[in-house]
Amino acid sequence: MALIAIEEHWNLPALTAAVKALPGDRADESVALDEIGDNLERLDDLGDGRLAAMDAQGVDLQILSLAPPGTQPLDAGEAVSLSRRANDIAAEAVGLHPSRFRALACLPTPDPAAAAAELERTAAAGFVGAMVYGRSGDVPLDDPRYDDLWATAARLGQPVFLHPQIPPPAVRRASYSGFDALTDLALSTFGWGWHLEAALAALRLIVRGTFDRHPDLRLVLGHWGELLLFWGDRTDSLSRVAGLERRVTEYVRTNVWITSSGMLNPVLLRHALEVTTPDRLLFSTDYPFQRPSGADIERFLAAFPTPQDRDRFTAGNARALFRLDEPGGRPD
Repeated sequence: MALIAIEEHWNLPALTAAVKALPGDRADESVALDEIGDNLERLDDLGDGRLAAMDAQGVDLQILSLAPPGTQPLDAGEAVSLSRRANDIAAEAVGLHPSRFRALACLPTPDPAAAAAELERTAAAGFVGAMVYGRSGDVPLDDPRYDDLWATAARLGQPVFLHPQIPPPAVRRASYSGFDALTDLALSTFGWGWHLEAALAALRLIVRGTFDRHPDLRLVLGHWGELLLFWGDRTDSLSRVAGLERRVTEYVRTNVWITSSGMLNPVLLRHALEVTTPDRLLFSTDYPFQRPSGADIERFLAAFPTPQDRDRFTAGNARALFRLDEPGGRPD
């Protein structure tokens, strides 16, 4: 049984340094999570150590993506240069291990035109999609200035992974503060805030009519859909108000793919299968932040109702979505 993991992170030290150098009102404190335990050592490794971890889990192929926050908090010029550098390094890693790695591009969304251009460049270089975040500074991804980026992604058939990011400073102060510093950070990131931010960014894209204008656009959400799969009765009420062509849940079922992000909980799987279709589910471990063992993965896969659904989840859906079997250096 093939196993393809699609949300597996790595780190560019120069990018981390640039994010840490930002002034307080633009800081992204989530980079501190990279330094817990041996996360940073694993993030920096695109060679033997990572391959050994994959072998231990039974993962055949990782689709690499930069750890958060990407280049989203940076000025446009710095975002462009560091995105290009990151993508060149990722391409080199794929070239060294073509049977084990593919990559999602880092896009310099502080410069929307440059982001679309970088998506063109990386797609031509064999990248299988891109990873973005819900805001660049104060500008949300559904802002009209990004419409050319979405049009480019749809035209190229490049799936876009919308990853969680830390809430804006004002929201953090209002809703995620008042505890000790570590608890504040955890509450605003992996404990809750990250996932609300990603869900809101995806919902805003739907409500903005992005998928009506670009029906071939394909979006990926982690953590079993960042809560969107659990609130369809309410989100559907937005469709008529916003003048959408379909219900919100219909866009989720047709234009959004869902990955597990290492949350190998059969309860979440059962709910996902009730509200979306088996061909929209993808495996990922969220390496190195989540590290399920090979035995953990095997136990979870036993919860699938049919072998066919299990095989779609482990590899078949990723092959189809990211076109991994097409010519041009992709694995067969």
